[in-house]
Amino acid sequence: MPRKKFLAHNDWPYHVTARCLNKEWFSLPMETIWDIYSKYLFFIHHSYGVRIHSFVLMNNHFHLIIQTPHGNLSQAMNYLMRETSRVIGFESGRINHIYGGPYYWSLLKSPLYYLHAYKYVYRNPVEAGLCYRVEEYPYSSLYGLLGQAHTIIPLENDEALFSDVYSHLQWLNQGYPSEELKVDIRNALRKQHFHFGLDKDRNSHILEMTLL
Repeated sequence: MPRKKFLAHNDWPYHVTARCLNKEWFSLPMETIWDIYSKYLFFIHHSYGVRIHSFVLMNNHFHLIIQTPHGNLSQAMNYLMRETSRVIGFESGRINHIYGGPYYWSLLKSPLYYLHAYKYVYRNPVEAGLCYRVEEYPYSSLYGLLGQAHTIIPLENDEALFSDVYSHLQWLNQGYPSEELKVDIRNALRKQHFHFGLDKDRNSHILEMTLL
């Protein structure tokens, strides 16, 4: 079933993700893929005026939290997907498509939903068993924010992180209290407007406890 027609928003950020064709790994070393994405994220920030909140590159997909003050997510993401696909294909000698389909977005229309997506993105490498702590993963914007590597990705000021780095990292490294909540968040991120089931939305204060 096709997704509903995209309606641009400029007030709230989106969670955006895209996956490689057939869930295959990228055909180049991760360092190279990271450099390619970094350069094009830098470009769309300056050319399309997008605001980048977080970015995590995995072996065969990426997670991005992005805001579009000019309501131009489609234009910015189409450029990012097209150009990264072109460069990765050229450098790897791959003739097939790089991505398995279009990117998927979920609008984060509340601070609570934003924090759920934010934690999900930065915990992705931990949940995949690629590192023990979120700050150890080198292909994450968090790694650069913490000064562990130089980054050219123009990131928004992470006020929550820098208000108390130790406590914030503790929160990010705290696993989900239940598998059910993790699945709920993953499913909510697959919807165009991030939300939980009706009963859980009505009791959002319960979910807030996982963010403290």
